This record gives sequence, C-alpha cells and structure tokens, in this order.
Amino acid sequence: MTKRLSVAERLASTERDALLDDITEHSEWDRFLVEQAVLHFGEQHATFSCNEIRDVLPDLGAGFLGAAINALRTGGIIEHTGQYVPSTSGPTHGHVISVWRLTADGHLIARQRRQARTQQGRAA
Repeated sequence: MTKRLSVAERLASTERDALLDDITEHSEWDRFLVEQAVLHFGEQHATFSCNEIRDVLPDLGAGFLGAAINALRTGGIIEHTGQYVPSTSGPTHGHVISVWRLTADGHLIARQRRQARTQQGRAA
C-alpha cells in the first residue's frame, strides 16, 4: 500500500524534481569549472567553503554548486571539516554552510593536474 501525498508534499516533490532536472542539464564544462575551483582552493588553503568558490565562478544556477560539491564529497575528493561559516549568498539569508578540505585523493588529483599543465606548457 502506498502512502498518499498531501498537496504540499506533491508540490514540493515537483519543485525538487524540476531543480534536479535543471542541475543535471548543466554542461560538462560547468562541472569542470567547479572541480578546478575546488582543487585550486584545496591546494592553496587548508580549508574552504562555497563562499570562496562562488566568488570565482560564473552563475551556475540554483543548486548546482551544492550538487557539485556533494558529488566531490561522495567521490572522496573533499571531506567536511566539521566546521560551518555563514553563507555570503543573498538567497541563503546567512544560513551556515560547510567548510571543506581536500582528501589525500583530492590532493593527489590536484597535483597530477598541475603537473600535466606544467608539462603541456613546456611542450608548447
């Protein structure tokens, strides 16, 4: 027997599905930009939040940065520090957001990408 959803639950579900569809429609380039920003900040700083990442990225649309960060966390590239800071994004109204750091795998990937760029520069 399935549970009957209220009108509010159905509307929330529809809005969630539309947001997820929008997020998945982002291009490979958008994901690449987020990955590069995360790897850069992770190499340059012990910790970082989406406040710093958001400042260097073009507008990616509602929810995309958070979804990309979650994918990097799930993939073992970044990990939560247990710390939070207030968001500087207006729509969040100062809610707290997570502080992240690169994992050992994240540092390895960042180092390999940096070395590949250096080698490509020498070859040119």
